[in-house]
Amino acid sequence: MASLSERTPWHLWAVGLISLLWNAFGCYDYTMTKLDGEAYMRGMGMSDAAIAYMAQLPGWLTAFWALGVWGSLAGSVLLLLRSRHAVTAFAVSLVGLAVSQFYQWFAGKMPADMSATPMIVMTVVIWAALLFFIWYARKARAQGLLR
Repeated sequence: MASLSERTPWHLWAVGLISLLWNAFGCYDYTMTKLDGEAYMRGMGMSDAAIAYMAQLPGWLTAFWALGVWGSLAGSVLLLLRSRHAVTAFAVSLVGLAVSQFYQWFAGKMPADMSATPMIVMTVVIWAALLFFIWYARKARAQGLLR
C-alpha cells in the first residue's frame, strides 16, 4: 500500500502550506487588533481616524470578521488534513469576508486613508486568495484528493 505522502500530490501540500501561512497572518491581525488594538494599529501605520473607525465597528461586524479569518484558517488546516470539509470552512470564510467588506466599503463611513489605493489593492488580493483557495479545495474534492 502506498503511503499517504505518495498518494498526495505535491501541489496539495504547497497550496495547503501557503494558505495556512497566509490565513495565519489574518488571524494574527484580527487577534492583535482585538487584544492590543490601538498600539497594534499604530504600529501598522494606521491614522487616528482609521483607529477610531476600527474601534467603533459594531459587534456583529466583528463576528463576521472572525468568521472570515478563522474560517479560512480552519479551511487551510482541513485542506492539509485532506478533509472535504475544507470547502465548507472556506465557504464560511467567504460569507464573513463578504459581509465585513460590504459593510466597510458601502455601509460604514470609512476614513479616506483607509480607502486609498494600497487598501484597495490589499482587498483585491484578499478576495483573490480566498476565491483561489475555494476553487482549489473544490477541485481537490472533485478529484478525490479530499475525503
